[in-house]
Amino acid sequence: MGPAKALKALAEIPEDRRSPDVRRFLGETGEYFLKHRIYKRSHDLSAPGKPFWTRLGFPRMWRFDVLETLDILTGLGIRDERLGDAVELVRSKREAAGCWPLENSFEGKTLVSLERTGRPSKWVTLFALRTLRRLDES
Repeated sequence: MGPAKALKALAEIPEDRRSPDVRRFLGETGEYFLKHRIYKRSHDLSAPGKPFWTRLGFPRMWRFDVLETLDILTGLGIRDERLGDAVELVRSKREAAGCWPLENSFEGKTLVSLERTGRPSKWVTLFALRTLRRLDES
């Protein structure tokens, strides 16, 4: 989804160097994702917009998932009760050993496979822990 990748790119601009247009885009796009609880249908907030949005993966490439967008929004300092569904979804995927599994990947479509689908993922776990820590510290 284009807005998530644009949000990710523009969020990397240091806050003191963001133009008014960039600040406006970040605010409006952040609000768009909050309105949709990050990953839900615009006309039905009880269902995911696309099933793969709920499957945590790495590398992300052109797709996005709930964790990537949650990571971007929390990195921007956004704390809002409308993040709750996404936070609970991410928390629910944590395995007993404390890691998150790789649910979505481009395995077989890249030169090198980084991790195997269905196994604990160092990358997904890193992003999940970082994102949840931001929320816990606020």
